[in-house]
Amino acid sequence: MRKILAFQKETERRRNKWFTTAAAALAGFALSFQVVQAADDELETVYHVYLDGESVGTVADKQTVDETVDKVLAEHEDGYKGYSLTPGEDISFVPEKVFEPVTEEKQVAKTLEDEITINIDAYQLVIGDEKLGFFKSEQEAKQVLSSYKEKFIDAEVLEKLEKGESGVSVDDGKTTVTGVELSKDVKVSEAKAEPDDMLSQKQGLEQLEKGTLKDSVHSVKEGEVLGEIAGKYDMDTDELLDLNPDLTEESLLQIDQEIRVAKREPYLQVIVSEETEKEEAIPYEKEVKESDSLYKGETEVEQEGEEGSKQVRYAVKKVNGQVSEEKILEETTTEEPTDEIVVKGTKVETSRGSGSLQWPAVGGAITSQMGQRWGKQHKGIDIAGVSNRSILAADNGMVVSAGFTNGGYGNKVVIDHRNGYRTVYAHLASVSVKTGQTVAKGSKIGVMGSTGDSTGVHLHFEVYKNGALQNPANLF
Repeated sequence: MRKILAFQKETERRRNKWFTTAAAALAGFALSFQVVQAADDELETVYHVYLDGESVGTVADKQTVDETVDKVLAEHEDGYKGYSLTPGEDISFVPEKVFEPVTEEKQVAKTLEDEITINIDAYQLVIGDEKLGFFKSEQEAKQVLSSYKEKFIDAEVLEKLEKGESGVSVDDGKTTVTGVELSKDVKVSEAKAEPDDMLSQKQGLEQLEKGTLKDSVHSVKEGEVLGEIAGKYDMDTDELLDLNPDLTEESLLQIDQEIRVAKREPYLQVIVSEETEKEEAIPYEKEVKESDSLYKGETEVEQEGEEGSKQVRYAVKKVNGQVSEEKILEETTTEEPTDEIVVKGTKVETSRGSGSLQWPAVGGAITSQMGQRWGKQHKGIDIAGVSNRSILAADNGMVVSAGFTNGGYGNKVVIDHRNGYRTVYAHLASVSVKTGQTVAKGSKIGVMGSTGDSTGVHLHFEVYKNGALQNPANLF
């Protein structure tokens, strides 16, 4: 029994001791919390200031930095009227809580005033992976693109297409512009820009039209010199030498030698799609028929050919104003063509005359006989008063001369009839045959005229037999 009582007393003692320890612990925690709370109330926040990641000092309030930046920007407002100015550097803050703040407002302000550069809140126009330039507003950047498009498409048409119209009729309805696009992706994004990098709309358009320089290689042709090569690429000799440090102005160029050049290429191209309708001619065919009613070498048009017509609708693609692709969509014949029919002679001519001469003109009469005239021998007869001026071969034969001659005959044709006879035709206005040609009796060899020593339009006609002069008047 005494053991049980002793155990109970020990248990109670231990319980009381645990409660005492726990209470003391709780009281200590509460006191610690009160001390921390009191210390936190005494801390102050300061801001460490960084310019492009470099520390420039500590300030008690961001307002100090904001006011300094505003002051610097205000000092430059007059020089950049109309622009939204911004610091060229990135200004950042790192806050910290401290018991005893130490700040450097004056030093930070002076450093910012000395170090801050002026940039402009701008909009950058990027074409593909090429940066064209910076503009005052997004609208100006986009207007540069619109102005460039308007070099190759009417502004009113462009506006309608950009508003969503599926096709715009132009050229009195014969052409419909169905679309316009650019050859590269274009982006306009906000950016900081140095004042000297800013472009006006006019400058932006000029830059876009001028194109961008791309390195290229020129293979030297025979006789080319540096200045000539530079000129082909709108470069001067110094620029060419800068790209080719192994060359000098005295360098002797070799054929096929490769030289680095800077070649201008367009930033982008304007692609215009159209559907257009045109009236086009259908060419006529030529049919040739043979006939033995004409001598070989002679032809006669039996039926004149006439072109037909058709309406053709094309899909056309233009790149920077030049047609790059044309595809027929539809064509309709409006008038069939009429074939030309030509009769081709097959009758073989003989160069040997029959010996019986025919009158060498179409009608007419002898106006001057062979014999003495004006104190000298007149070697033939003159024929005039014809119904038309065609001159005809007096018999079959071969032309031994044809054309203009000296000695007063003017244009003259001489025919050898291969039977001892030779005939001469003079003062022709024009000649229809050529030397070596075989002619048939009665075929046209020229036109009556008054070339050479002539008193008027007539034919002077001479006949020779075995080289001896004959009187033509006795041979008809």
